[in-house]
Amino acid sequence: MMDQHPLDRLFAMIESRQGGDAAQSYTAALLAKGRLHCARKVGEEAVETVLAAASQDQAAIIKESSDLLYHLLVLWSAYGIRPAEIYAELRDREKRSGLEEKTSRQPG
Repeated sequence: MMDQHPLDRLFAMIESRQGGDAAQSYTAALLAKGRLHCARKVGEEAVETVLAAASQDQAAIIKESSDLLYHLLVLWSAYGIRPAEIYAELRDREKRSGLEEKTSRQPG
């Protein structure tokens, strides 16, 4: 389906690799290593994205951002979170100002 968002297509591919052969699929290997491993990979990719930004290398920012998004989708899959749930949260946040939303998340 070409009318589907690229992130939704990527998520569908990730989901199709769940329980797959880890020797044949990097995605299957990540998922087989468990949720915490997937979370660590998101952290690593986030740091690499920040470093690319610090170096002001636009091509590297694009590459690292793509890696970060991929690993984030793998993490969602590992936790059974669907992109639609994230989209719904983002839609809810659109209804409030950024400052109001941020304040609502602070304890006490």
